[in-house]
Amino acid sequence: MLKGKTALVTGSTSGIGLGIAEALAKAGANLVLNGFGDSVAPLAQVRAHGIQAVHHGADISRVADIEDMMNTATSTFGRVDILVNNAGIQHVASVEDFPVERWDAVIAINLTSAFHTTRLALPAMRAANWGRIINIASVHGLVGSAQKSAYVAAKHGLVGLTKVTALETATTGVTCNAICPGWVLTPLVQKQVDAKASALGLSNEDAIRQLLGEKEPSMQFTTPAELGELAVFMCSPAGNNVRGVAWNMDGGWAAQ
Repeated sequence: MLKGKTALVTGSTSGIGLGIAEALAKAGANLVLNGFGDSVAPLAQVRAHGIQAVHHGADISRVADIEDMMNTATSTFGRVDILVNNAGIQHVASVEDFPVERWDAVIAINLTSAFHTTRLALPAMRAANWGRIINIASVHGLVGSAQKSAYVAAKHGLVGLTKVTALETATTGVTCNAICPGWVLTPLVQKQVDAKASALGLSNEDAIRQLLGEKEPSMQFTTPAELGELAVFMCSPAGNNVRGVAWNMDGGWAAQ
């Protein structure tokens, strides 16, 4: 379905981003992966589906790195057809105790980077009259949680950016939507599980049950593969008029 298209997924060397990248690769899209750490295994994983893939190690808190990444994607594949803004970081603290530098980092990586990739991808998408921008927000783009002021602010902002981008491209073949996961067992979430287990003297399994029980009625994690399938749907002809949606995949979290 996506053969001949190129997808760029930020934060895609592990977790949600890699799951989405692999789903897009299965659908035939060439890939630009982005992220820190080992790129050999993720590249092999997506190339196993018979597509071309490259990795760019841009630090997406830096505008110059983002611009170089987008230029590399264009010089390698012609243009970015599918942009998935996924990279994110987290820091937990009360508002009055929140370190200013951590606030700045969370906003830069979780929100501002998506503005820069979007503004750089849009001209070619408009020229081709086809494009998909998928912002990986969070259920925290729809509701709040204590101790997560920067993350919640950034994800609410990302949902807002999604809506504005969708409105500005509404008469074109370019769509912009957000996916809002609840708990997904990524390295980021595992750190929260470990912290809860340590603080309360719980086993890993009991900490997971407590974590899910606080927020997610389904009592199960969403998987990166499930999120990838939703991204593929948004890229399909069935997604042609899905515009400006914040689609929560959260086990009922926001329904409460």
